[in-house]
Amino acid sequence: MTHTDSVFMGMDLLCQVNSHAHRTEEMDVERLLVRRGQPFSLALQCFTTLPPKHKLWILLHSKEGEVVVKVLDARAGSDKWWFRQQGAQSEVLLTIHSPADAPVGLYSVTVLLLSPDGHILEKTTPDTFYLLFNPWCKADSVYLPDEELLEEYILNENGLLYQGSWDQISSLPWNFGQFEQDVVDICFEILDNSPAALTNPEMDTANRADPVYVSRTITAMVNANDDRGVVSGRWDGKYDDGVPPTRWTGSVPILRRWSEAGAQRVRYGQCWVFSGVACTVLRCLGIPTRPVTNYSSAHDTDGNLNVDYLYDEQLESVSEGRKDMIWNYHCWVESWMDREDLPKGYDGWQALDPTPQERSDGVYCCGPCPVKAVRDGDVGMKYDAAFVFSEVNADLVTWIVYPDGQRSQVSLNQNTVGQNISTKSVYGDYREDITKHYKYPEGSVKEREVYEKAGRRVTQPNGAPGQLELKIKHAQAILGTDFDVIVEVHNVGGEDTPAQLTVTSNAVTYNSLHRGECHRKTASLTVPAQKAHKEVLRLRYDHYGACVSEHNLIRVTALLQVSGQPEVILQEVNIQLSMPQLHVKVVGDAVVSRKLIAHISFTNPLPITLRGGVFTVEGAGLTAAREIQAPDDIGPGQEVKVKLSFKPTRAGLRKLMVDFDADRIRDVKGIATLIVRNK
Repeated sequence: MTHTDSVFMGMDLLCQVNSHAHRTEEMDVERLLVRRGQPFSLALQCFTTLPPKHKLWILLHSKEGEVVVKVLDARAGSDKWWFRQQGAQSEVLLTIHSPADAPVGLYSVTVLLLSPDGHILEKTTPDTFYLLFNPWCKADSVYLPDEELLEEYILNENGLLYQGSWDQISSLPWNFGQFEQDVVDICFEILDNSPAALTNPEMDTANRADPVYVSRTITAMVNANDDRGVVSGRWDGKYDDGVPPTRWTGSVPILRRWSEAGAQRVRYGQCWVFSGVACTVLRCLGIPTRPVTNYSSAHDTDGNLNVDYLYDEQLESVSEGRKDMIWNYHCWVESWMDREDLPKGYDGWQALDPTPQERSDGVYCCGPCPVKAVRDGDVGMKYDAAFVFSEVNADLVTWIVYPDGQRSQVSLNQNTVGQNISTKSVYGDYREDITKHYKYPEGSVKEREVYEKAGRRVTQPNGAPGQLELKIKHAQAILGTDFDVIVEVHNVGGEDTPAQLTVTSNAVTYNSLHRGECHRKTASLTVPAQKAHKEVLRLRYDHYGACVSEHNLIRVTALLQVSGQPEVILQEVNIQLSMPQLHVKVVGDAVVSRKLIAHISFTNPLPITLRGGVFTVEGAGLTAAREIQAPDDIGPGQEVKVKLSFKPTRAGLRKLMVDFDADRIRDVKGIATLIVRNK
């Protein structure tokens, strides 16, 4: 057909109309982003009406090849691409229906004009669109039939990650930013860089129809241990060649840095960073996802469902190599999906852990694991149910190791691990406890049945309860101050009892790595019958200040050995040193594209001068991540003030996140909440 005979003028992807209908307008209204299983429309613009008896075809290209979509007079099956057309003067409205199990990804679309005998006469210039999972579609395997949950687990770009300890829970505001510019491109770039995509792209693209496959790939790719993954983990406090994990306030700077560097790992992250990034990617792709924190989380390296603490006869720790540990807290994510690869009953929330802890099928990833399988002790279910079961259920067993290598169990604690499992409520910025989804009540009949089902014997403590009891008490401890820890030994028996008490305090990371001993005290004592003995441990900033980790944790361990008896009583508390907060105030009218000024101030709470201070600021729909250097060193008790200007880019409830780090203090946070209006 000659140019003068052309029928097609062009094609309008109707991005604004489609993005509103598909709830992708926050992502982009200049490009087409649609959700599978839901129709979308294109407007074919023509110089003239279509010639009689000529036909239109639509050709879709995805990575695994071509999908031809033909005009059908009647609706096709739900597993087929199909479209219908409706003429309107010089335009033809094309309504395209995608299968609810189509592979997600980038597609190109071309419209062809065919003659009555089937010859191609003309075609449009190819246009592209992204196809995402659709949790609003009943036929999609990520369907979640609750609009309030979808508002949180798909559409909310801000959230809370829970930290601290089981008895002193704190929340960290996090900017997921899944709708920020180019984030969707980076999410598919992550999938494209997976080992499976690089070695067999055709099979990988076909598998992207399955949220189980996609979410498992993301958990492997968020950490950089095996592949061209996003974040490199580090826990030793040496972050000079990267960004300290505590400095991040959101996922977007991490994702952009990875992409701009050509899929080079970003240094550094720890568990909450891995979970925050995974949550961003999975929400962006359309899989309902929420971050989860498990307190007193077990890392069982040998798979025996115990965390084993080993001491010599002088009560010095002798654990070596890859030690079992109890992390103060551990973060992962849950994603909502059907599990068509498993027997019936395991649909719903699936635990996914992107932190590199143990290999699964040879790769550092974990999940998706049905949360119901963890609760019910079905440890053989895919994927990694035994590991997640251990994280929330392991026993803490204390052993004495003798010079000949023999060891004997001296104490057992069955109630330490897996407490206050938390996620942000969908109804506001407060905590929802979801422990009951992972385990039955401690000590219940059902819990014992689950233990046996999981293949573990229900271990009993050695002998009858002793007559000595051990407790550790402390007041609220503030970073930079001196404080007391009181160890109480209660004798509930009828006889005076001699014993040896050892109390240590150590600066630790949230995942139990020791950074240095602050104080040690040993006492031989005799506790009168029905009385209590108190030992006071004075912890001075001079003792702990130089070795305290960026997580500001002091672990106090008390070991009590009754004279002439093998049993040892162990008590341990993690003292979270409370931190100051940044003061953040935003001045001006919060209107899209209108300048606002944020005033940020910080007062040094430490008795020493801080150097190298830096503020990091970001907010979805407000401003990309920016750093502001503190103008000078900050003396004890001194206040420092900085300000920055920014112009909001999107309307709605927005949060400006601020972090402050210096040489001797890290992870100081502040937040300002704004309601931004359109012009």
